[in-house]
Amino acid sequence: MSNYISGNIDLNTFFSIQQERLNRMPSYRRYIYGAVNDALSQRLIGILGSRGVGKTTLMLQIIKQRFGISDKALYISIDHPYFEANPLYEFAEYFSKYGGKLLCIDEVHKYSDWSNHIKAIYDDIPNLQIIFSGSSILQLSKQKGDLSRRAIIYQLCGLSFREYLNIAYGFDFKSFGIEDILKNHIAIGSKIIGDFDIKEMKILPIFKEYLDIGYYPFVFEGKEFYKQKLTEILNNTLETDLPFTAAIAIRQISKLKKLLYLLAKSVPFIPDITELARSTDISRPTIYDYLEKLKDARVLLLLQKVGTGYQSLSKPDKLYLENTNLMGALSLTPDKGTMRETFFANQIINAYAGYADNRFSANELIAIPKNGDFLIKGRWTFEVGGKNKKEKQISGIPDSYILADEITIGFGKRIPLWLMGFLY
Repeated sequence: MSNYISGNIDLNTFFSIQQERLNRMPSYRRYIYGAVNDALSQRLIGILGSRGVGKTTLMLQIIKQRFGISDKALYISIDHPYFEANPLYEFAEYFSKYGGKLLCIDEVHKYSDWSNHIKAIYDDIPNLQIIFSGSSILQLSKQKGDLSRRAIIYQLCGLSFREYLNIAYGFDFKSFGIEDILKNHIAIGSKIIGDFDIKEMKILPIFKEYLDIGYYPFVFEGKEFYKQKLTEILNNTLETDLPFTAAIAIRQISKLKKLLYLLAKSVPFIPDITELARSTDISRPTIYDYLEKLKDARVLLLLQKVGTGYQSLSKPDKLYLENTNLMGALSLTPDKGTMRETFFANQIINAYAGYADNRFSANELIAIPKNGDFLIKGRWTFEVGGKNKKEKQISGIPDSYILADEITIGFGKRIPLWLMGFLY
């Protein structure tokens, strides 16, 4: 590939990096792989998600499937020092000139004025397909180069319980819609437990394991340093992604960290904005803004009561960490009840994430009802608890269910909590 050098552009370096990554690529495929693969007739595809959920792996798998070992497709990361001093547009133009067909751009949010560059590549280089990945914080319609009408956007979330079982323990379980689970949970659960019995395994200890260390795919690199890596990812989200993407000044990051750790000690948290402002030395309007940014970064879940609707920069009625693994990383003794509620809220939101710029509002997807813990899609009421949870709080409410932890098979309107991990 010596002919792939011109001026200060050396594609050989990037192809070498790509080959090293392809050699280390895992064989498993995430739940949106098929949807992204089906969309490859489109010239511009975006994959958004928090750090550590597998965006890089997904792009490399697309390259390997479509092109194998070829110089027609190239993966690059904006983290590479080359892009500190050289235009992304110029690089893409050069790659296309030498026969490139697909350019996968990782960590795009770290590139200054990235959306205008992507838009220009899309408009000016029609023979080049672009797949880009970026932080879940990105809101494409608010960028200078509005890509919302040009790009197909997917949101990649952390592992579902189903995915964790399939990858870590060699199962081949499929996902189920929530209506199917509610109507047929006994049959579905019995089939799954039957597959566990064949392997002489028990589902409840593995479910507990998932709640602790099963949400991010880097768990398959080794469990020993999982929580250390998770803490590093959280710090990088706060120290790098938020300043790059959400225009939060570096000097404010220490205050933001203090806010997060105060919240983490108390979740599920009914925010007292005045007290938070006093404790963190952050103004009330800025507190609202930071909570919203942490939600977009998929660090927090912010929920509203039924009937209030979700509005940006408004006081949430209840607050959770985004997933149960974060609870374990930020607290030595996470509350069991909060862990259960967090798991359910997380899996519901992820299952319906869909296109990143077409999310449901809180009232449309998940809200806090007067009775019960959660109202889903304005229809189903759920009370979440342990195996002895009573129906008193939801008695007489139509379409109401108990999600009980520490049971393997349900009956009637009592459904195993773990089964909600099969929604995606």
